[in-house]
Amino acid sequence: MSDDAPKQVTFEGGLKAEEEATVGVSATAAAPRDARVASRNRNRYRSRSLSASSNDSYSSASYTGSSSDEDDVSPREKTQAAADGFSDFCIRNIQQAAFGRREIEIAEQEMPGIMALRRRAADDKPLRGAKVVGCTHINAQTAVLVETLISLGASVRWAACNIYSTQNEVTAALAEKGISVFAWRGETEDDFWWCIDKCINAENWQPNMILDDGGDATHLMLKKFPAMFKLIRGIVEESVTGVHRLYQLSKQQKLCVPAMNVNDSVTKTKFDNLYSCRESIIDSLKRSTDIMFGGKQVVVCGYGEVGKGCCQSLKGLGCVISVCEVDPICALQACMDGFRVVKLSEVIRHVDIVISATGNKNVVTRDHMDRMKNGALLCNMGHSNTEIDVNSLRTPELTWEKVRSSVDHIIWPDGKRIVLLAEGRLVNLTCSSVPSFVVSISAATQALALIELFNAPAGRYKADVYLLPKKMDEYVASLHLPSFDAHLTELTEEQAKYMGLNKAGPFKPNYYRY
Repeated sequence: MSDDAPKQVTFEGGLKAEEEATVGVSATAAAPRDARVASRNRNRYRSRSLSASSNDSYSSASYTGSSSDEDDVSPREKTQAAADGFSDFCIRNIQQAAFGRREIEIAEQEMPGIMALRRRAADDKPLRGAKVVGCTHINAQTAVLVETLISLGASVRWAACNIYSTQNEVTAALAEKGISVFAWRGETEDDFWWCIDKCINAENWQPNMILDDGGDATHLMLKKFPAMFKLIRGIVEESVTGVHRLYQLSKQQKLCVPAMNVNDSVTKTKFDNLYSCRESIIDSLKRSTDIMFGGKQVVVCGYGEVGKGCCQSLKGLGCVISVCEVDPICALQACMDGFRVVKLSEVIRHVDIVISATGNKNVVTRDHMDRMKNGALLCNMGHSNTEIDVNSLRTPELTWEKVRSSVDHIIWPDGKRIVLLAEGRLVNLTCSSVPSFVVSISAATQALALIELFNAPAGRYKADVYLLPKKMDEYVASLHLPSFDAHLTELTEEQAKYMGLNKAGPFKPNYYRY
């Protein structure tokens, strides 16, 4: 495509606008728009137009195109207000509030556990006085958690932990309800940190709790507002990346407040990580690429709970799967489950799909990508965008071609191209959605962790990282059993005495591996 040819830019929802290089646009009028477009292009970037139906079918997170960028004007430059005049928020478009509210209502129907917790604890208000800074993915399921915390007495301010996973219509619904939310889909790196800063540093509002997903809110507060950080009563962290950061801070004796490691609670790692990823990996790949799985050669990097879930579903659809692992125990599990354990360098030339799920960095390097075959698909199922070395692809000799929302072709000089999803960020929350029922389990776990830390008597928790008490894990599970019409067997007094257990639980010791 020549530089002076008219280019067709397609916006989600099927709206098309001609970006004219020379015809009918004065230099003065074109300059601001050109500058905005240029600022969003990180490399040699080509746009391909799509039909309205394609955009509607494959838009991320909301399925409707409403989570795409409606215009080139940054929300930071807009003045918006809710119907009652509330304006302490920064989102894409407050006019989407009604649609976002319907999304939230749909999620509530499939989140029985967190809704049950909301009903049971609403009168007691166990979070009365809690001022929570939240930094998580913002979608309809998260909104159910946010509104539950408010129902339990908390005051909250919320930002996104991922620049691509936010549902704009959901942020609008939250803002319309008077909730301070600072997030929109497609934030820049500067926007990302600005939004978290706005949540933390608010006038006449002093946070005392942090609910984090990835550790970014914790990191920013510790670095920029150390005096404020010392007044925090507790941190709840739900990701591998964030938990790793907390343990590092603890080891360096920089963690001066108690923190709850929700990621390694049974109800998080066994349900969210395994069952959610088992379903959402297929949904995200299908929705974004139309790929046929039968017979495809797939390599999954990491065989933790996320990797296990991915392998199970891909195997069920007929994929030939190899696994990369550093842990001999996980590697042995993969072997016993019928998968080859290989080094990535041994198979990279032949595989059709590469999925990273390790929580590490530089798992897939530029050398690996140089050797991938034409048309190979690359994505990440870990929390952070560090697993795939995407920055090494932003070089002059490579061309980035936008195909769909969150789908890019990276083209080599010889014409070879690979398909990169979500620019290496978390693919399931960027290119599709996750099952609301499983998120209900995680959300209930997070809410209980906040309640525990906020109400714990002085001295119960020191400045360290703790696991969620086993009794709370069991309680979260029990909240969800009625949805399956499940009936638990009760121990008799004799049986409980024989096993050395309380009839009401907990039923397993902390070291038990489910």
